[in-house]
Amino acid sequence: MTDHPPYPTGLRLTGKKVVVVGGGHVAQRRVPALIAAGADVTVVSPEVTPALEGMAAEITLVLRRFEDADLDGAWYVIAATNDPHANAAISSAADERRIFCVRSDDAIEATAWTPATGRHGSVTVAVLGNREPKQSAALRDDIITALRDGHLNASGALDTTPGVVLVGGGPGDPELVTVAARHALASADVVVADRLAPRELLDELAPGVELIDVAKLPRGRSARQEQINELLIDRARQGKRVIRFKGGDNFVFGRGYEELLACQEAGVPVTVIPGLSSAVSVPAVAQIPVTHRGVAHDFTIVSGHVPPGHPDSLVEWPALAALRGTVVLLMAVENAPAIAKALLDGGRDPDTPVAVIVDGTMPEERTVLATLGTLAARMAEERVAPPAIIVIGEVVRVARAGYFSGDGLSHPDH
Repeated sequence: MTDHPPYPTGLRLTGKKVVVVGGGHVAQRRVPALIAAGADVTVVSPEVTPALEGMAAEITLVLRRFEDADLDGAWYVIAATNDPHANAAISSAADERRIFCVRSDDAIEATAWTPATGRHGSVTVAVLGNREPKQSAALRDDIITALRDGHLNASGALDTTPGVVLVGGGPGDPELVTVAARHALASADVVVADRLAPRELLDELAPGVELIDVAKLPRGRSARQEQINELLIDRARQGKRVIRFKGGDNFVFGRGYEELLACQEAGVPVTVIPGLSSAVSVPAVAQIPVTHRGVAHDFTIVSGHVPPGHPDSLVEWPALAALRGTVVLLMAVENAPAIAKALLDGGRDPDTPVAVIVDGTMPEERTVLATLGTLAARMAEERVAPPAIIVIGEVVRVARAGYFSGDGLSHPDH
């Protein structure tokens, strides 16, 4: 038989019976995509992986060996056993019923191939590399990356609906921004950006995009936020798609919900794309956990933009000091000495380890180590400036055991 190239098509499987024979890792990879496509999935195998067993509420599990009648009413079949003879029998039964069948072991004998697929916006990219799955996957990744970065025209794949999208940009490293955030930036007519949003991504904006740097607005916290709200609403009312781009996660001390409420009250459509919160991601990149088995079963994220005792502070500092878990401070560089004193006054041990992660995830990242009792002096000595995340608790000792040694402290690790 002449080896003709395959004829590509897209199967719409909503409500259609699809049979997967085999319960191993190949089936485990294929079944979630079939579920996502709306297929009525039946898995036939004497044994299945724990992951497939966990999908029992979404699929039909037939825990026995394959029988030809299992294909009755099926639209599509995947033969994914580790036995070539069984796969051949499944393929033969599918042929008799004129059902297309994928074989995990022998593409030549199959009547259908599974492409390497990926999604960008509303577009599905599928690559068939002439029975070369690694080649297909590599090309698929190149295409998706080019679409994501704007190197291929993706205008038809993007949601360009007028309105406001609140986008969290993560801790600073552009590689840690979400795919959804990149899609949003690629769809923008206007980008309203904070100084902590990943700066490199702004250079990738299309030439006609209006970029508004809100860090340059007149100072005065309340007035500045009101101006940002007005900017978002004004541009959206002009029929533009406005991306509000800020660092971290917009709902973790990012005032994102204030912006959402302002848009809702103005009748402007608004959606949210979360970002990696710096409170968790920055310590993680620095290889400091915020929880650890047997060490910390809880962690508390605290805004340090106002000091203890300030009339605007909403933190119960004595209660916080009494907790045994990890404390993560954001926006606390200026008030760190006062916060350390409040925790000490509340009974926290002065030898409690502290890590101050400066410029987290960025090339200039450094970690300054201290104890709660020496924090103020160490930060002054190391000239710590924002942005910095401060982690307080025994998890720091676990992560930096070489620094926090038994009877005292060794030289700083920064």
